[in-house]
Amino acid sequence: MLKFNFIKFSPFFPSKPSFFPLSISTTIRSQMASFSSSSSSSSKLLFRQLFEKESSTYTYLLADASHAEKPALLIDPVDKTVDRDLSLIQELGLKLVYALNTHVHADHVTGTGLIKSKVPDVKSVISKASGATADLYVEQGDKIRFGDLYLEVRATPGHTLGCLTYVTGDAPDQPQPRMAFTGDTLLIRGCGRTDFQGGSSENLYRSIHSQIFTLPKDTLLYPAHDYKGFSVSTVGEEMQYNPRLTKDEETFKNIMANLKLSYPKMIDVAVPANMVCGIQSKTS
Repeated sequence: MLKFNFIKFSPFFPSKPSFFPLSISTTIRSQMASFSSSSSSSSKLLFRQLFEKESSTYTYLLADASHAEKPALLIDPVDKTVDRDLSLIQELGLKLVYALNTHVHADHVTGTGLIKSKVPDVKSVISKASGATADLYVEQGDKIRFGDLYLEVRATPGHTLGCLTYVTGDAPDQPQPRMAFTGDTLLIRGCGRTDFQGGSSENLYRSIHSQIFTLPKDTLLYPAHDYKGFSVSTVGEEMQYNPRLTKDEETFKNIMANLKLSYPKMIDVAVPANMVCGIQSKTS
């Protein structure tokens, strides 16, 4: 089992005012939670939920706030909001270690490549099954450590071949309730489409039921997108109220086959860029 754990960190931001400008036109949804275990040396999770309005994408910032270096990671960063995210990280005094993607996105360009150009020590992370370029490839059962906290990797293909769900740890010193970052696999009262990028309704249904719905019912679910103003759900809620996933598998497959969705407007730009960590060729 792979375990990614950087033992020693060195600050990459100087202790000066922020040099990444915040865009006032960018919508930010921010949440913070502090979790602790019964241990006297309990770890605390600093958490932010950030929003990019054009693609309705959520980016998640997690950090071990009790660790001396405050190591942090970003999940599903967007190229258009990289400056915002790095400014926030600097203001909070965090050390960004990883930039993770849940899958190869078709509706926006990932910010991982741009982040690495500004903060070269950051490691990009994506599913080994995705076939995309990254510094680190992960698969089912791997753990991504940041300080004394970690994310468990669960393979949840179906929306794409390489979709992952990142779940906070289940050890006594990890945050409770658990948190699952589901990408496009499971949305709030919905799920990702399955008609391109190697998608499969059968695989999606089985991934959700075997890898997400088996988590404790109070597990908090944080998707990569929301189009109706929701920010979080739980496993229990989706098992009871998700209009697609409360159905049997055959009914679910029939629903997905008849969605009649339009061709994704960004797919021809986003997918090629995201296959190479979001780095796009400069045209003359």
